[in-house]
Amino acid sequence: MVEAVPSGNAGPSGNAAPHRNAAPSQDSACYRIAIVGAGPAGLFAAQHLVSRPDVPVLVDLFDRLPTPFGLLRYGVAPDHTSIRSVARALARTFDSDRVRFLGTVELGRDITRRDLLGAYDAVVYAVGASDDLMLRVPGEDLPGSGSARQFVAWYGGHPDAEPQSLRGVHSVACVGVGNVAVDVARILAKDPATLAGTDMPEAVLAELARSEVTDIWIIGRRGPQFASYTTKELRELLATPGLAVSVEADAFEGIDSTSPDRRTAANIEALREAAGRADPAPVRRRLHFLFWHRPIALHGTERVEALELARTALGPDGAVVATGQVRTIPADLVLRSIGYRSTRLPGVPFDEERGVVPNREGRVLDGAGRVLSGEYVTGWIKRGPIGVIGTNKSDAAETVGHLLEDLPPLPRHPEDPLPGLRLQGVHPTTYDDWLAIDAAELARGEALGRARVKISAWSDLMRLCRDGGPDAVPPGGTPDSPPPQTLY
Repeated sequence: MVEAVPSGNAGPSGNAAPHRNAAPSQDSACYRIAIVGAGPAGLFAAQHLVSRPDVPVLVDLFDRLPTPFGLLRYGVAPDHTSIRSVARALARTFDSDRVRFLGTVELGRDITRRDLLGAYDAVVYAVGASDDLMLRVPGEDLPGSGSARQFVAWYGGHPDAEPQSLRGVHSVACVGVGNVAVDVARILAKDPATLAGTDMPEAVLAELARSEVTDIWIIGRRGPQFASYTTKELRELLATPGLAVSVEADAFEGIDSTSPDRRTAANIEALREAAGRADPAPVRRRLHFLFWHRPIALHGTERVEALELARTALGPDGAVVATGQVRTIPADLVLRSIGYRSTRLPGVPFDEERGVVPNREGRVLDGAGRVLSGEYVTGWIKRGPIGVIGTNKSDAAETVGHLLEDLPPLPRHPEDPLPGLRLQGVHPTTYDDWLAIDAAELARGEALGRARVKISAWSDLMRLCRDGGPDAVPPGGTPDSPPPQTLY
């Protein structure tokens, strides 16, 4: 994302006009709703809740980070400007004085499920998927083996991200054929100078500028007709200046060019075109699409040096099977991008097999399949890590529809829970604190000749929340070690 997400209340400069967005502390006519997670899923849910003039609600959006917007801020590629319209639409959630942001509050650490159910008329869990699926092959624990999610968090400026080093990395293998793998490949393939207009942290730009990567592999255990990336993302990657693209010829064998799926047909056409064109002059980097292969081992002494792959094919039942052919490619960095998984929320029912909170159209179920009164779920924790950001809108509409149906007979909690939280030692950050972070990022960008520079250190973010104003953090920031917390 090129810029952080501003409020819909913009002043003459285009910056958000300061406002507290604090829900009234006492209003017995209003229902109090808590939403755990202030990313797209939670924001869409809040929008649906306050869009009903016939149902008076007060919404508290909790997040363990001091910044709202979740995946929009930290998971969308910084060079993707097309997300701005979605970001602005979701930012308007905070234009309502019935919505309050309560940051740096983590479920299980600062508040419990019991606390929420004792203070609110209904609770919506709207967290994402913070765990990766593993390859489960020998050598996966070697240095140089990691996840695309962690890599995205790094270049997206997430405060929990571990610094990524590209020193000595010449060949990178991205295992998976979804949009995340395509995003990672594009960031690695681009001339770092073209990323200076994004909000990437300075340390990330510096590391990318030092990159010696020459080869990037995108590896899938099935053929291109099964890849899940969108055509727009794929074409953007293939059009990267200075990038030579190769696709092994037999990747297209047996593919019906008249696929009824328009996206699949367009993807295959784009790959064929890229594979058939002449290499650019000069070639900055090479991108290799390797379909019908799956990792079986990572090799190296002190760190990853090579990736061993088994050739695959479709068996009679449509399952992927090994053919017995094996090959090895050089790889100094292997990033898995084969899927994500939600983690259990403390005290909340959880389906370990599916990696979701058990639910019926958003109503949370207990272990016996019975609906739990006043508890709801939306987003990836509801349906699993599938769909795009916009999918959360209809998902939230379904959940909120059931919540509003259930509200009238639910026990009421008219008291504002915030004073009680403070008595327990919980001191949430506010939307005004986010505005201070927003202003500081703009100021840091101006000092460095950029539109915006994302602040990624926990210490800097919390200093801004404590002291406020862009002068609270110097343009270069301060070194920081993130606390041992898990991602929502």
